Amino acid sequence: MTTRLRPATSHDLDALYRLEQVAFTGDRFSRRQLWHLLNRAHADTWVIEREAQHLSPARLLGYGTLLFRHGSRRARLYSFCVHPDARGSGLGRQLLETLEGAARGRNSARLVLEVRADNRVALKLYRRMGFRLERWLSEYYEDGCAGWQMVKELETLPAGAAIVAD
Repeated sequence: MTTRLRPATSHDLDALYRLEQVAFTGDRFSRRQLWHLLNRAHADTWVIEREAQHLSPARLLGYGTLLFRHGSRRARLYSFCVHPDARGSGLGRQLLETLEGAARGRNSARLVLEVRADNRVALKLYRRMGFRLERWLSEYYEDGCAGWQMVKELETLPAGAAIVAD
């Protein structure tokens, strides 16, 4: 399977919404929230897609959104999603590496995220990628599930360095 990473555009809204519906049973973004992330928020959203092939359109396999705050060197991984059919294929790692590069490109020194305490697959990925457990979040999710806040210290890119996506 040939994949491509690229910044999301407002044209991805419908595919992002469908992916949210397939990937999550709760705590999903609405179309309005996704539209805001793509168009108004101080955010970067990247998608990973299977490239279009003969008689087969491109298919969104995952996305991630980083939030930035003016004057802060901390980025927040606000949303991270891989299609259930693509989990375990390494796409999550590729997407996370790209998001980390985007955070570094904005001179972020730290990347923070929240993850469900019962999401062992995501916890394992984040730990492998260098995140550490920072804080327990009791009853953090809408269904009452606890979460973990995780943090990774980032090395910033040298001046003039560019982020390159596959």
